[in-house]
Amino acid sequence: MGPNKPDISITTVQTVLQQHWGCPAQEVSAVGEHGNLSTVYYFTMKESEYVILFNQAEEGGYLREQCIADLLSTQGVRYPKMIGQGTVGRYRYCISERIPGNVLADCLPEQKVNMLSDLVQSITVMNQVRLPETTTGFGAVREDGNGDFSSWLDYIQTFFAEDQTGTFWENWHNLFHTTCLERDVFNECFGRLLTFSKYNAPYRHFVHNDCHAWNILSDGKRITGIIDSNPLYGDFLIDIATIEDAVSGRDVAEAFRIHAEQIGKPIHNFEARLTGARYFMGLDSMRFYAKMGYTDAYTEFRDSLLALPTEF
Repeated sequence: MGPNKPDISITTVQTVLQQHWGCPAQEVSAVGEHGNLSTVYYFTMKESEYVILFNQAEEGGYLREQCIADLLSTQGVRYPKMIGQGTVGRYRYCISERIPGNVLADCLPEQKVNMLSDLVQSITVMNQVRLPETTTGFGAVREDGNGDFSSWLDYIQTFFAEDQTGTFWENWHNLFHTTCLERDVFNECFGRLLTFSKYNAPYRHFVHNDCHAWNILSDGKRITGIIDSNPLYGDFLIDIATIEDAVSGRDVAEAFRIHAEQIGKPIHNFEARLTGARYFMGLDSMRFYAKMGYTDAYTEFRDSLLALPTEF
């Protein structure tokens, strides 16, 4: 059984917004499908549209999200500006501007095909933002804007280590005994990830790290925004590996490679880096789907990882 979304009533939302703004919000409405761990409401305040998102309280979370929103929105990325944050009970909330559009996942197949170029350009702009020269490190972005680790290898070894005390993955090795997660498969793929990590290790970019079709917004004709990053410093091929299945019948990863060449920023060691990114993203997805009880999704990722190259 996976963790539950915050149980936040519309009355609580109205109270929080009244306290935050000093006046009542209008058109408060729940967003039915929005990730697995967050509860989200739309609302209108003074004729502008906003989003309030509730999830488990996390120390430093507000500062990190403010840092990322500022980094992206000031460099031409269609990413929502953060308006405010706070806590209610054991949950935290963030208020952001609402970007118009619906999730890319809900668009018609032909709409996705027509927006492929805009999708590639939008994500590329995000991955190529200039990082502040004062920041250092790889892995998860901290509230001070730095990465937690001195190298990519240090990060992935810690991220998939057994001891995850105090995090979402605490006691995750129990999944080998209580869910569909297979230890031999996981260990095999983790060994492959370590082999390929040398290709990803030299690169330090902004990585959204949750760059799937439910976090991309569209009006059906163009990409209107990108939301809800789980930010890392590392190789941006992770985002390409995450979004590459979003447009059925098209080689999305190849579209990224071609676009990079066209703008004069060719992606060196593309296939090897993409394979390393697929292992990283896929391993994390496997254990997440196992924890959430999504057996079919787990099986799909397991089979796709086992079919990947073992060396270059």
